[in-house]
Amino acid sequence: MEYLDFELPIKELEDQYQKACAIGQESDVDVTATCRQIEKRLNETKKEIYKNLTAWQRVQLSRHPNRPYTLDYINSICGDTFLELHGDRNVKDDKAMIGGLGKIGDQSYMFVGQQKGYNTKTRQYRNFGMANPEGYRKALRLMKSAEKFGIPVVTFVDTPGAYPGLEAEERGQGEAIARNILEMTRLKVPIIVVIIGEGASGGALGIGVGDKVLMLENTWYSVISPESCSSILWRSWEFKERAADALKLTAKDMKKQKLIDEIVKEPVGGAHSNREMTFDIVKNAISDAYGEFKNLSPEELVKKRMDKYSQMGVFKG
Repeated sequence: MEYLDFELPIKELEDQYQKACAIGQESDVDVTATCRQIEKRLNETKKEIYKNLTAWQRVQLSRHPNRPYTLDYINSICGDTFLELHGDRNVKDDKAMIGGLGKIGDQSYMFVGQQKGYNTKTRQYRNFGMANPEGYRKALRLMKSAEKFGIPVVTFVDTPGAYPGLEAEERGQGEAIARNILEMTRLKVPIIVVIIGEGASGGALGIGVGDKVLMLENTWYSVISPESCSSILWRSWEFKERAADALKLTAKDMKKQKLIDEIVKEPVGGAHSNREMTFDIVKNAISDAYGEFKNLSPEELVKKRMDKYSQMGVFKG
């Protein structure tokens, strides 16, 4: 288990708890009361720390190396019913963007999402979750297939941004993202978006238009990362915490500005602290969200979605 800097008090108490329990097991000393006391302090410390997280600390949690990624959610939610589909039928199969058919209960869904890697080798393979244009075109192909067969779409957003390389721009990165945004606004099936980690810039928006946008508690959603914002404004990454506060990128901020629809609570300690509970929470949230839209006609669905996005950013002086 890896710990972030603000989680070190938790690590100290967990180490104390394990040592006390080990002493009890290796000797005849009764340490039940001591273990209980440490456990109580541990729970109180966890609640206190995670109740008062800053914007930057939530950004750190969204990037936690043990945090579950898109395929973790899909494999847990769908089990062996998931069938991954590949390729954009044009250039290649982008490994940073995955998608396919799966079931929650008796209901089929088309799942699409960015996928990061777990170690150096898989991070390079997945291009750190930064999709090329063919990734967004693959996503659109799958969403159009879902529309054809009347299957709802679920997208998992977790990216530091679309890949900014020269070859990506040459193949039309901006056009691919813009095309996805346009097509998703008028897709004739329900779209449920779940932000499970980082939601950065157009890379997130390319699969981020939905009838219901859910955002996990310890994630962020913004036009730019705090580090990049800091480097532009102050010519240094040292002001990333200040930038995170100014960007209003947390789930609470996004809900207040009506840019997302619902905050999905995570277990105390973040999604990685109790993965199975997180998967169940997200699974139920998806099913509940689909229940809101499954009886709407395609025309009603599109009109409601267009009205929702048309109202964003409206300011009345």
